[in-house]
Amino acid sequence: MVFKDIFHSYNKLVFNVALHYVQNKEDAEEITQDVFVKIHKKLDSFQQKSTVKTWIYRIAINQSLDFIKAQKTQKRSFLSSLFSINNEKKNIDVPHFNHPGVQMEQKEALENIFSAINKLPDNQKTVIILLKIEQKNQEETALIMEISIKAVEALFQRAKKNLANLLNNIKENENEYLQ
Repeated sequence: MVFKDIFHSYNKLVFNVALHYVQNKEDAEEITQDVFVKIHKKLDSFQQKSTVKTWIYRIAINQSLDFIKAQKTQKRSFLSSLFSINNEKKNIDVPHFNHPGVQMEQKEALENIFSAINKLPDNQKTVIILLKIEQKNQEETALIMEISIKAVEALFQRAKKNLANLLNNIKENENEYLQ
């Protein structure tokens, strides 16, 4: 496997996966760069227990999740120092939505959906992104997530239920605001 070929074959895939997680072009570009640095470093140790594509998906997902965790930690640390927040949890996890190609009239709806997706636990967020956004089938999703197909099904059902509840809460909050 030649790194240059891997990069040219998978850079758009990695960028799109990252963009689904962070909804910000610049952050997705940074994650993409980090993913390929990691791939370059680990290419010799790739054991071919899965396809290269599955391996790259795993790295992209993990790097995206790590990036989000780091962002949350930075925000908490900054706010704690700025406002001297003592053990209070503030919900400020929604990144600025900067997704290329989205029409203005759809932007608010997409912000609400991605805001809700971002509030899901990591494994539920991943299953939603892989199945519904990346259009992967359950077998591919199971391989990427390293879980069984039955686990994918159960996880997806929980994710759908939680996502519906989160979206209903957003809608209720908007209705209260308008009254």
